[in-house]
Amino acid sequence: MISFFRAGNGPVLAVKTDSPISKESADALKWLFAGADIILDDKIDGWFTGPRREMVTPWSTTAVEITRNMNIDGISRIEEFYPAQDEDAPHDKMLQRMYNGLNQDIFEIVRQPDPVLEITDIEAYNIQEGLALNPEEVIYLENLSKKLGRPLTDGEVFGFSQVNSEHCRHKIFNGTFIIDGVEMESTLFQLIKKSSAANPNKIVSAYKDNCAFVDGPKSPLFYPESGDSSSLFKTTESETVISLKAETHNFPTTVEPFNGAATGSGGEIRDRMAGGMGSFPIAGTAVYMTSYPRFEDEGRDWEDGDPREWLYQTPREILTKASNGASDFGNKFGQPLICGSLLTMEHSESYRRFGYDKVIMLAGGIGYARREYAFKKKPHPGDKVVLLG
Repeated sequence: MISFFRAGNGPVLAVKTDSPISKESADALKWLFAGADIILDDKIDGWFTGPRREMVTPWSTTAVEITRNMNIDGISRIEEFYPAQDEDAPHDKMLQRMYNGLNQDIFEIVRQPDPVLEITDIEAYNIQEGLALNPEEVIYLENLSKKLGRPLTDGEVFGFSQVNSEHCRHKIFNGTFIIDGVEMESTLFQLIKKSSAANPNKIVSAYKDNCAFVDGPKSPLFYPESGDSSSLFKTTESETVISLKAETHNFPTTVEPFNGAATGSGGEIRDRMAGGMGSFPIAGTAVYMTSYPRFEDEGRDWEDGDPREWLYQTPREILTKASNGASDFGNKFGQPLICGSLLTMEHSESYRRFGYDKVIMLAGGIGYARREYAFKKKPHPGDKVVLLG
């Protein structure tokens, strides 16, 4: 069932529970929601903007975890809904929708999963869905289908297109370059790795994981004796390594700046936490490169000229929302974003105008781990594989 909380004319907090909320829990939630009172009605009239019912927000996940730490059981989702003037009120159409009144059905999902499709013409399906499979990959999948003795499913073809994509495989960086008929001796990735091979210095691990480790200090680590039950804390001297990571999230930040930059920052946090056998995030940084933002109250000579028609969001919107997004995600993991840099640039030449229409967004960070955790264990036949996410 859904219970609503509200303070004055502010946002409505919708709390999904397994059973009616007790008075004790309602009082605790009132304190948590800064004095918002529970509304006894099952329906609230008026227009509201709120998250799509199919998408649980990160804010909700954090809020629910806080209630569990407060010993309030049975809450599965908490979302905020903001009052709007009418159905045409501005909102983020990618993440939000308009609600004409709030009721017990706001989290109900009526859409049924689409049926699994068997793909008999992989080349046509590739064009239809824009999977960007090259001819060699199409042939590979066709041969795989023959080997298995059955058509591949839409999920299998789509999954292959993502796992084997440039984003994951870095096929250009790992590819052989032939320039003017001469094959180059090194791939781009080999050229990148040459610097660390020639000057390993204090590198412990590089290009073996989704983050790198360098020598760290011998440090006193303060932690509970048991990780799965109540216990005392203790201090132990340990050899450590420092984790380093950079992540690009350009196109997502261009399309949806807040969440694009947030998941860029989140990606580098994830990779450092998953580095080796696990490490801890400490601090983050973010870099943005956009075309001129043209803030109205600051007339800069070099920004003269009419801005072009932006396909997604303006540079000004990108810089504001992306900065908020990267900080927001780090805050949820206890990692402050402590520094960064910004470059804005446009250039005209030979009747052509250039600029960062697709923003460059770089997220970086630093953390630490015990030295013995810097490398993953090797898998063996018979090990179980678990896919998360």
